[in-house]
Amino acid sequence: MLKYVGKRLFMIIPTLVFIIFLIFLILSFIPSSPGRIILGMNAKEEQVVALNESLGWYDPMPVKFVNYLKGVLQGDFGTSYKHSMPVFDLLIPKFGVTALLAFLACGVSALVGIPAGVLSAVKKHSLADNATTVVSMLLGSVPSFFLGVLMILLFSLKLGWLPSNGIKDWTGYIMPVLTLALPSAAYLSRMTRTTMLDALEQDYIRTARAKGCKPSRVIFRHALRNALMPVVTQLGMSFAALLGGAMITEQVFGLPGFSGTILSAIQSKDVPVIMGSTIFIAAMFMVIMLVVDLLYAVLDPRVGAKY
Repeated sequence: MLKYVGKRLFMIIPTLVFIIFLIFLILSFIPSSPGRIILGMNAKEEQVVALNESLGWYDPMPVKFVNYLKGVLQGDFGTSYKHSMPVFDLLIPKFGVTALLAFLACGVSALVGIPAGVLSAVKKHSLADNATTVVSMLLGSVPSFFLGVLMILLFSLKLGWLPSNGIKDWTGYIMPVLTLALPSAAYLSRMTRTTMLDALEQDYIRTARAKGCKPSRVIFRHALRNALMPVVTQLGMSFAALLGGAMITEQVFGLPGFSGTILSAIQSKDVPVIMGSTIFIAAMFMVIMLVVDLLYAVLDPRVGAKY
């Protein structure tokens, strides 16, 4: 098991370095001048050139990439051109909101979608199954930002139960989390239903029933454990989509998250902030996929035993 975990951790390093290089390469083709961004449009050209030289802006691209990578390994993601402060200090307070929103949405989608899928599979072709199918198709076809607007109209403007923007307390997370979680839960529900139906038709399920196992044990101990394998993978993959969706949702609900900072950095060509935010998101996604791999080993010990 430890060898399995170690191998997965080792694979993260070259993958993350490749992502950093790819984003660095793409941004290097964008015409920009950090000296002009920092000093402003009215600064003299000589001052701009001098500042660019001090920042190493005119160095060859491989040299700039190696220097940037050295800084990242030391925890230095550079300094924002626009805000004149370390990227780490700028992003971390805002990243917490986005990450928390994505984590909560991922958890709620699992708590809602997986039980709904199990119920739908166990009660196949029943009223519960048909109702779950209709609701899942409805929620899955509605864009998250439109669902957020509908929630604001109903729960904030019409009923006055929840705040329409900002985070003054925990109630400020309710509508944004549901906006992200419900469409994801709808997809998880349909996937869980499909994998559960396939698992319930396997020979080991018939054997367990023939041996007199309780129906609840057959469903949750034998069928669900095997049916969760692809569902866990999808749950981990959806986290990346939820991070992207969280940024859109933040704009709808006016949350102080990552989205405003990233959009501002893109508009002003603030390369260090764009690089830092990309690295944060990529690293978090890789950590989630590592957790998925570990859950694989827990659900099926044969996975970890191969390594």
